[in-house]
This record gives sequence, structure tokens and C-alpha cells, in this order.
Amino acid sequence: MYLIGQLAKLCGVSNDTLRFYEKNGLMKPAGRSNSGYRLYSEENLSRINFIIRAKAIGLSLDEIRELLGIRLEASQHSCAEVKAITQTKLDEVDVKIAELTRIRVALKKLNDACCGHADDDASHCSILEALDERDCCSTLE
Repeated sequence: MYLIGQLAKLCGVSNDTLRFYEKNGLMKPAGRSNSGYRLYSEENLSRINFIIRAKAIGLSLDEIRELLGIRLEASQHSCAEVKAITQTKLDEVDVKIAELTRIRVALKKLNDACCGHADDDASHCSILEALDERDCCSTLE
């Protein structure tokens, strides 16, 4: 059994992080010591490492909670259910990448059009002028 500080150190997170996971229903202590301290088991250690890895690939707390639920009753769930969760996240990431790519193209176009001279005042800055145009966004794409 581990105290919260020991578990946090083993997992490379803070005590506050573990308390946050508890508060959000991602884990609960295995028990309490005679003096009332939370005690954690090897299963808690495994669960925290699972959470950390899931967060590292961008899963939300709700998605992690769902996967943890499936993990606890794996024999009553299909691999397809788990895949659906990761596929949904992958689709969301693809949408974000497309949006960021569009933004990057527009910013690069604005940036490349600007002379950027330090000696010139910004009263005729091409970036400001482009952003002032009514159809600015459509012309940048």
C-alpha cells in the first residue's frame, strides 16, 4: 500500500493531481490507514499510469472515464467499443489539424505580404489593412 505522496512520486505526478483524479471519479483510494490517511494499491498505481498514458494521447477525462469503465468489465464489452472511442478522438484531431493548417496558410500569407520594416510606422501595414477588409478571411484561404 502507498500513501498519496508515494504514489504520486511513483507516477511522476503531484499529490494534487491524484486528488483531482479522485474528485473526478477516475480513481478512489483502496482504503485508509488507522490514522485516516488514504492508502493506494498496486491497482491504483496501474490505473494512474493508464490515465497518464491516455492523457498523453489527448483523451479527455470523460473519454478516460469511459475507457476505465470498459477496462473494469472488459469481458462485457467489445474491442469495437474501445476502437470507436479512439476513432472519434482521431476524427476530432483530424478536424483540428485541418483548421490549424487553414489558419497557418492564412497567417503565412499575411506575414509574407508584410514588409516588416522597423523604420516604417504601421499606418500602412498590409496585415492591418488585410484584416480591415470585409472579405479578409475568404481571400486568405
